Amino acid sequence: MNIKIRQEKSSDPTIVFELIRIAFENEQYSDHQEYILVEKLRKRAEFIPQLSMVAEVEGEIVGYILLTKVQIIDKKNQKAFDSLALAPVAVLPRFQGQGVGGKLILGAHQIAKELGFGSVVVLGHADYYPKFGYVPASVYGIKFPFDVSDENCMIKELSDNSLKGIQGTVHYPEEFGVIS
Repeated sequence: MNIKIRQEKSSDPTIVFELIRIAFENEQYSDHQEYILVEKLRKRAEFIPQLSMVAEVEGEIVGYILLTKVQIIDKKNQKAFDSLALAPVAVLPRFQGQGVGGKLILGAHQIAKELGFGSVVVLGHADYYPKFGYVPASVYGIKFPFDVSDENCMIKELSDNSLKGIQGTVHYPEEFGVIS
């Protein structure tokens, strides 16, 4: 299967909206609002068009990923550090388990690194994201503003030592519905 990863085009949002809805409709650990979150994030300053990406197979959009700018805030030392949040990665059910999600993640990581970002955070499955280099954020002294198991709050360095000296709490745009 030939999977093409590209930046989302202005003609894609309607297809992407439905793709995300379908991809998450049977997901147990979901509020089933991911497609609404993406629509809201597209209107924010934290939205980075180059990091809104789709996967195509034979011209059909079968997957989507979005990385949005977030900050890691160290209140003790009054510092803020830029990072990215991976949310969501979505693949049509009939294409799941075929490497589409992995290609989206790796493609998004590469573009994010080229844009100068040093890390990506994700709230996700502890048995999936470590395949892509994610580790518990607590390893770096980074916390999430969620009441969720530590093993599901993960971070990845996009460049060696990009998290050196960085600690604090992830601050998400308000659309994520959390108070940091």
